[in-house]
Amino acid sequence: MTLFWVIGAAFILFALAFILPPILQRSDESERESEDERRNANIAVYRDQLAELEADLRNGITSPEQYAQDREEIERRLLDDTSTSKTKTKTVAVGARSTAYAIAFALPVAAIVFYLNVGNPKAITNEAAPTTMPSRAMGSAPTERTQEQIEANVAALAKRLQENPNDAQGWTMLARSYNSMERFGEAAGAYAKATELSPKDADLWAEFAFVTAMASGRSLEGRPKELIDKALQVDPQNAKALQLAGSAAFQAKDYKKAVGYWERVLKQVPPKSEVAEQITARINEAKTLAAGTNR
Repeated sequence: MTLFWVIGAAFILFALAFILPPILQRSDESERESEDERRNANIAVYRDQLAELEADLRNGITSPEQYAQDREEIERRLLDDTSTSKTKTKTVAVGARSTAYAIAFALPVAAIVFYLNVGNPKAITNEAAPTTMPSRAMGSAPTERTQEQIEANVAALAKRLQENPNDAQGWTMLARSYNSMERFGEAAGAYAKATELSPKDADLWAEFAFVTAMASGRSLEGRPKELIDKALQVDPQNAKALQLAGSAAFQAKDYKKAVGYWERVLKQVPPKSEVAEQITARINEAKTLAAGTNR
């Protein structure tokens, strides 16, 4: 009888040697697919950040020095995220594989030894223990929805910042992500944290003013105007702040002041650029209205 159980154990181990590799391979593939989705969502968010940054550089809103600094920070975060996720996935996969093999090979041997010591060979029945196999559905990814993945990644960034609230660059990225998603109220909250941690960044104050205005029905009166003034205190020549200051004056029907702000912006942007044309059009409109008011 002992020989029978030894032979049975050998057959079980032999069978597991063929069954376990494909099962674990499917598990690894499922894990890689999930990780690829998360990494793609990260890349999508960072790509949007870089596109916005490059547009600001082309339009003369961001200086080359600020562009280089922001781009370096975005690329560093992207590298950190992707390298960390790869290392984590590899470590988990190796650990899971080793554990699975150890348990799978140890259980049959332990069961046979236990039975030989305390069991009753005459009481053997034909009852088989139920076996549960991983569902293939778990490895089937739904149709890729980039927007949903981006939103999930932004939510993950927000959660991470709750654990590390002193990450100024993180709050800046979260604020700009909310802004690009037109979630202006949440963007204002993130900019409040970013400006608290980086009070000498005029761009942040100007962007804070913009999202606050958008969250308040596009009005630049009140709090948005205070934030614009703060940006100009930090940097009187900041293009974003000057544009918003001109718009605030225009809304208040102080057309002469609006022209003054916009003319200062016009000196900073590339001639004949799209931004230059837009600003020139607004200057002409303000001058026309100012002339009509003075009649």
